[in-house]
Amino acid sequence: MSASPTIRFAEIARPTAGSLVLLCDDTRALGATGNDLDEEAGGLLKRAMELAKFKGKRAGTVEVLAPANLPFDRIVIAGLGGGELEEAEWTSLGGSIYGALPKGCGTVTVLAERPGQAAFDDRSAARLAMGMMLRAYAFDRYKSKKKDDNGDSDAAGPDITIGVSDPASASAAWEAARAVGEGVILARELVNEPANVLGPVEFAEKAAALSELGIEVEVLEEAEMAALGMNALLGVAQGSERPARMAIMRWQGGAADAQPVAIVGKGVVFDTGGISIKPAASMEDMKGDMGGAACVVGLMHALAARKAKANVVGVIGLVENMPDGNAQRPGDIVTSMAGQTIEIINTDAEGRLVLADALHYTIDRFKPRFVVDLATLTGAVIIALGHTNAGLFTNDDRLADEFSKAGIATGDTVWRLPVGPDYDKLIDSKFADMKNTGGRAAGSITAAQFLKRFVGETPWVHLDIAGTGFGAPANEISRTFGSGFGVQLIDRVIADHYEG
Repeated sequence: MSASPTIRFAEIARPTAGSLVLLCDDTRALGATGNDLDEEAGGLLKRAMELAKFKGKRAGTVEVLAPANLPFDRIVIAGLGGGELEEAEWTSLGGSIYGALPKGCGTVTVLAERPGQAAFDDRSAARLAMGMMLRAYAFDRYKSKKKDDNGDSDAAGPDITIGVSDPASASAAWEAARAVGEGVILARELVNEPANVLGPVEFAEKAAALSELGIEVEVLEEAEMAALGMNALLGVAQGSERPARMAIMRWQGGAADAQPVAIVGKGVVFDTGGISIKPAASMEDMKGDMGGAACVVGLMHALAARKAKANVVGVIGLVENMPDGNAQRPGDIVTSMAGQTIEIINTDAEGRLVLADALHYTIDRFKPRFVVDLATLTGAVIIALGHTNAGLFTNDDRLADEFSKAGIATGDTVWRLPVGPDYDKLIDSKFADMKNTGGRAAGSITAAQFLKRFVGETPWVHLDIAGTGFGAPANEISRTFGSGFGVQLIDRVIADHYEG
């Protein structure tokens, strides 16, 4: 992992060296300090903006190197655009600013001055810092030579000071935001790891390490899952030499008798498709088919690190889907933990089998107030929504509204797609209670409809993150294969509605 920046908050004050970041609006108007510096430099800053055709567009940047008559290595001017920025836009702005700084740049000061105003609020400052933290992340563990843009190896992260009007309040807001950022990065780390390093057993060990934060962790092995009747989950794992695991993580930050929120993640550490094997092209990306489980682990870290006042249970089913002589076949019928039978039509529709047992186990044992599952479940959701929104399916309109609003606030956006009895017909089986795929038509919906059969009356949200959990196009805050999608989203839902 690349070196992370050190970020702190201080009173707004003009620095005397290093790199300086100023903000401007879409009229190229600077704050008070920026105007003073521009005057001292003989109009250099505004001239540079003009020559670069920089119009202060939101999250755009322009750099002035070694500005005349000023003691700075560089001045970066970042655009705010016109009007107020939404919360997620502050995060993106932080990422853009960090991206404009060369590695190894040393000391950086960001002056939180807007034209005509002293500073932005504490929450915006914390989101700006989170954007810088997330943009700094890079997965380079397996590079024998780690070089920055200037050819220097293993350069330390920059020392960043953000000048604000109330450093104490901004620092408090940053403590919570940093915990969430750490959770996002942990989720990215898990997704980015190669499958030969991170199998089900190793993944469960990563979950168990959360006990250092006060999370109670329990790991079920194959014999225990077999005794519980988790034949759907174990059927996926039987073609691999690597044994399945289930990790249960419990954070008790709320009242002792309060119902928990439950989060369930699909953890297929590598998915060949099994006997219904995938095409070879891009199969290497299937190391990321545990993105849902990675999100759950990252979320639990975030909640514990910020000491969330809520009871939350995280459950992840961990398997590898391989095609050996013991692998399950199309046409097999398995009995799930819930007692419902499933005809296997396609062994590549395996994630829903893992989730079926994990959902039933979680609901039966913990009786949650609601349950969320996350899974890189279907390619069909990418056809429907691309890589911008996760597909959201639910049996509860209130939860749909909470998740939609949290997605807009954090940038982990979702789009609701339907479930309903008409789609059940597509997964009815001639030989069992259901089949594990309904074919190409409405592929994401029938997968959700399959999962719905295992949640009963429990309020439930299914997030299909196949398009957003890994391999999504790079943006201002995510430049690697794993995005960490979902950590901010669910943390915000819990923070806004289920704490205290």
